[in-house]
Amino acid sequence: MQIKVIVPATTANLGPGFDALGLALNLWNEATFACTSDSSISVTVKGEGEETLPKNADNAIAEAALMIYDLAGKTCKGLKIDCINRIPLGSGMGSSSAAMLTGMLGANGLLGNPFTDEEILKLAIETEGHPDNVAPAMLGGLVASILHKERVISMRLPTKANRGPIHATLALPDFDFPTSQARAILPKDVTRVDAIHNLSRVVLVTEALRTGNMELLGIAMKDSLHQPYRLKLIPGAISALKAGKEAGASAVALSGAGPSLIAFSPKEDEAIGAAMKREFKAAGLGVRIFELGTSYEGAEVTII
Repeated sequence: MQIKVIVPATTANLGPGFDALGLALNLWNEATFACTSDSSISVTVKGEGEETLPKNADNAIAEAALMIYDLAGKTCKGLKIDCINRIPLGSGMGSSSAAMLTGMLGANGLLGNPFTDEEILKLAIETEGHPDNVAPAMLGGLVASILHKERVISMRLPTKANRGPIHATLALPDFDFPTSQARAILPKDVTRVDAIHNLSRVVLVTEALRTGNMELLGIAMKDSLHQPYRLKLIPGAISALKAGKEAGASAVALSGAGPSLIAFSPKEDEAIGAAMKREFKAAGLGVRIFELGTSYEGAEVTII
């Protein structure tokens, strides 16, 4: 028996929704799992990370899979994992969350699903440390998460976009900006003014995504808690954000902690990506552009 798992990319924060909002994107990693009898853990990787990711039990997907075996009280005699990675590593597009969910769901499938999807999601969030990427990767669509009495509650919100589809252009500069560094630069305390600024806008962001109101999204997609500190550390990011809006994007923000920027528009417009790319290149960075839709579907597991 083989188990196939597909998991989408995600974008988190969505401007004022710091550590609370996440949205699934139509870019998918996939992996196939099979038990073996040779007492080894082997991983093959095609695509993103092909040259750098471990091909053994040190691979993040394999680590997550072995965690499930341990929690289920089962011994993994041998495991072969074949991966096709489309989500760039360290991009602000949820690659680490996708890897963790992939491993957990793959092992759970091989073991006959001893854990429910809700249990897998809870475990993944606890392991990752924050829910903003894990939850939309698992559930799909737009997801809000809160911490309540030491447990995370995640809820998928409607994103019907009845005024039309929403398109996302992501500009990923060639710049190493680890999440640990991006978190370390944030202040421990915030002013009341900044807190009110974000609180007053985050509900409007969810409403704009629900209805497809791009004008409202542009007004509400402004942050005071994390972007001012992170953008200035990414060469060209401030100029690229401004250029994306001037080129026609309704709203532009950091995707997750960065370094990528995400620009929302009613339809695909190559001028938006070109404008952001130009500013990053002027700052001396190479850049890749991804033209993506939002995904209403989350992680999927199938027997093949």
